Amino acid sequence: MSMEAKEVLNKVEHVKVKKKRRSLENENKIGFLFVAPMLTGVGILVLIPIIATFILSFADWNFIKGFSAIKWVGLQNYQDLFASEVFRKSIVNNLLFLLTVPITIAVSLFIAILVDKNVYMKTYFKVAFFMPYISSIVAVAIVWQVLFSPTEGPINQFLLSIGVENPPKWIADPDFALFSVMVIQIWAAIGFNMILFLAGLQSIPKELYEAADIDGATPWKKFLHIMLPSLSPTTFFLLITGIIGTFKVFDLIAVLTKGGPVNSTTMLVWHLYESAFLNLKIGYSSAIAVILFVFVLLITVVQWIGQKKWVNY
Repeated sequence: MSMEAKEVLNKVEHVKVKKKRRSLENENKIGFLFVAPMLTGVGILVLIPIIATFILSFADWNFIKGFSAIKWVGLQNYQDLFASEVFRKSIVNNLLFLLTVPITIAVSLFIAILVDKNVYMKTYFKVAFFMPYISSIVAVAIVWQVLFSPTEGPINQFLLSIGVENPPKWIADPDFALFSVMVIQIWAAIGFNMILFLAGLQSIPKELYEAADIDGATPWKKFLHIMLPSLSPTTFFLLITGIIGTFKVFDLIAVLTKGGPVNSTTMLVWHLYESAFLNLKIGYSSAIAVILFVFVLLITVVQWIGQKKWVNY
């Protein structure tokens, strides 16, 4: 091949590469245009507030007085936090509230197995159990407020009818208020977990159960060695989202107890709300938000590390 032919081929290849590169650049620009609204929304509504929260946690600020009233106090907000009895109580309450996650998972898995194998009208039961999850949490809270009424509530009326002389006052009793809120949370979350477990159960290959039957496996062994490993990704997902959800509980507290009685149901998010919008302590509440972020991050990281040992994909 002559030198002139080689030069022509090189020029053609160069032109093709240039056109391809230009085409890719144009596609990237168009792609950025499509995602620009989403990125703008995330930046304005998520990233900027997160950064502002970390910055304001080192300040003392009443936002009604404007930006000129910001005073930098260093770590004083964090010192005040850990010296606060209400903050320590809110952490304890949140940790106790974490118990709702494994209980919800266990109960919803049990119901999912029953509905999947031994129940007629499966669609009806799916809808019935899922309704509390999609219902307004405010409506759910009001219904349970009536059920837990100390004097005329159906629950206490039933307890009186079977001979219990002094039934609990439930959400009005500091010893039972947190337990009552936990019961409502479990009841409302069971439907969502159950639907996901049902989907997981129906995706397990039937051949595995047939092979287990041939080997003479008992139902308990099938549950331990087939069902649980197959459902481990679903369980892991529900565990992470459930734990994060317990740290975000606000609606039930706001409607039912407002942190009372005697701070027995005060959670981190409710304490944050009180500090920011009732007491106007923006710096102090920002420090609570940072602590909350650290808690959720640590728990999620531990779960991600631990999932390699028990989650089967």
